[in-house]
Amino acid sequence: MRILYLDIDTLRPDHLGCYGYHRNTSPNLDRLAAEGVRFENCYVPDAPCLPSRAALFNGRFGIHTGVVGHGGTAADLRLEGSPRRFGNSADLWPWIMALAKNDIYTVSVSPFAERHGAWWFYNGWREMVNPGKRGSERADEIAPYALDWIKRNAKRDNWLLHVNLWDPHTPYRTPDEYGNPFAGDPAPAWLTEEMLAAHRASYGTHSAREPREIPPSPPKFPRDVYEIATLADFRHMIDGYDVGIRYADDHVGRILNALAVEGVLDDTIIMMSSDHGENQGELNVYGDHQTADHITSRVPLIVRWPGLPGARVDRAFHYQMDMAATMLDLLGIQVPKLWDGRSFAPALRAGEEAGRECLVVSQCAWSCQRAVRYGPWIMIRTYHDGYKAFPPVLLFNLEQDPHETTNLAEARPDIVNQCLGLLEGWHGEMMSGSLDDTDPLWTVVREGGPFHTRGSLVRYADWLRRSGRAHHAETLLAQHPQEL
Repeated sequence: MRILYLDIDTLRPDHLGCYGYHRNTSPNLDRLAAEGVRFENCYVPDAPCLPSRAALFNGRFGIHTGVVGHGGTAADLRLEGSPRRFGNSADLWPWIMALAKNDIYTVSVSPFAERHGAWWFYNGWREMVNPGKRGSERADEIAPYALDWIKRNAKRDNWLLHVNLWDPHTPYRTPDEYGNPFAGDPAPAWLTEEMLAAHRASYGTHSAREPREIPPSPPKFPRDVYEIATLADFRHMIDGYDVGIRYADDHVGRILNALAVEGVLDDTIIMMSSDHGENQGELNVYGDHQTADHITSRVPLIVRWPGLPGARVDRAFHYQMDMAATMLDLLGIQVPKLWDGRSFAPALRAGEEAGRECLVVSQCAWSCQRAVRYGPWIMIRTYHDGYKAFPPVLLFNLEQDPHETTNLAEARPDIVNQCLGLLEGWHGEMMSGSLDDTDPLWTVVREGGPFHTRGSLVRYADWLRRSGRAHHAETLLAQHPQEL
């Protein structure tokens, strides 16, 4: 039994060909999807980077691990406390530890632990390669480690190789000589001149007027942008993102080819996913992952499992950590008792769908939000706006409005109330089963708000005044008097 886990950072599904994108960004991933199961509605329970992988690798929601942010108390895994034994309790084994304890040789090529100070991430790996650039690596700096390992070890049995590629993450740094494969392809058509004008008249970290930093500064890489002033700027940003996806996909192809050369590709289990998506103008966030919305929280999930029904689409609602539980179950390994992840192995074996009725997702690194994904709806409840123009409640019909352009909260109070009820029920269930009686979302709020905007209110208000938006500065200052 051999497993390849392709972990491509910052990859939104709808920019892949197999998810319907009009650009040819992902020929190698598309071939995997054609042979396996493509999951249409997979969401990370906690976004972005650090909370997402904390949930996946530990099998539990951030409200239980304590990791919901990128700094402060909520960036560290909660201690097990007095029940802790000499080693990790089997009831709390992380995903990789559970595999390693069952004689699977686990290997990772990733800078993630160093980038986020997430030393728990090392738990369970037999080999760990950190290329040393803290997430600034291109695929050509990651893939050679994987290719070397495959050449030396692929024919062995019982291994998992995790390969973490970062090219879709800003700043877009694909080598200039790679060119632009999409120079003749239009950008996504949903963003109109009128929408862009409204975004520019508004405000928010990583909004159209300041998509990189406050105040804006010249980009360090040619594929980045200074601001989104025109649809041509939007196109330039999208091109940078899509070229990064294609560059990562090229190296995925090299890794798959290496397995084929060793004669093990056809019987290797392959899982491909991401830690979060990437807003590219949705909710006036450009080139970042700052919300608990559909765009940031939804991730691609492709699983090609030899011997199981493939070449199909699963449209059920799943948390990403449900796939970790399912993998353990399919391998005959007991899912740790205290996990929140649920196995759907029987349905996967039968080629059927069996997911969750609804999902609750969170964001506490750039804003503090929880959202409910239910039916065609996503309802987003904001607790701290991260200095963005967010009302307390947002509601979108994703079947009709996948880019979240029209807030229906006032028009559909019935759906809002239904989703708020689901959120309240989920919260009560989570807190009753927690090892700690503290909700880490409120820890983030008490410690000064989301890590990436904490302490920047006065500086941002000053920039808003200097950029002709003084009325927005006064609005923000009035909304956050306790942070002055």
